Amino acid sequence: MTKTENSTSTPNRDPALQALLDKQEITDVLNLYLRGADRADTDLIAAAYHPDAIEEHGGLYMGPADAYVAMMDEQLPHAKYMNHLCTNIIIELDGDKAHVESYILAYSRMKKDGEKFDSLTLARAVDRFERRDGAWKIAKRQLIWEWNNDMPCAETWGRGLITNDPSKLIRGKKKPDDLVYAAKG
Repeated sequence: MTKTENSTSTPNRDPALQALLDKQEITDVLNLYLRGADRADTDLIAAAYHPDAIEEHGGLYMGPADAYVAMMDEQLPHAKYMNHLCTNIIIELDGDKAHVESYILAYSRMKKDGEKFDSLTLARAVDRFERRDGAWKIAKRQLIWEWNNDMPCAETWGRGLITNDPSKLIRGKKKPDDLVYAAKG
């Protein structure tokens, strides 16, 4: 069996095509995980992991992924402004396993001691994905922190060039109130 062939791929499918499909499925898992974080939709986060998965969150948490998801279920609804971007995704397929590295750029608006500030952080996720029962999911995730930059909160919408009245803007919300959930209906 070659690195792109595996026991659950469609018989007689071109191995290069199967590899592309596998990589796209893994990329979708990564992106839906981050949608889950941004929209406080922990069902999406939980769906990214196998039931016995391990989460090592860069020194902040280490243990079963389901306990990590439960912790996020408590915290994420209170994180009003937060966005994650996944980039530089490198996927190395090895049968029904994949070694995946991705960069995660996270923005969040925070408040400490009454002062609002914006925080921009870059981390890398080093994941071991496994295909089980035909589905690619995370078996082990290790997060590595790269850098962080905190800055004063200065939401001026391009100093008024985007809008002078931000109350008219359609803003992102948490599940189920965000437009992405209404658009599915």
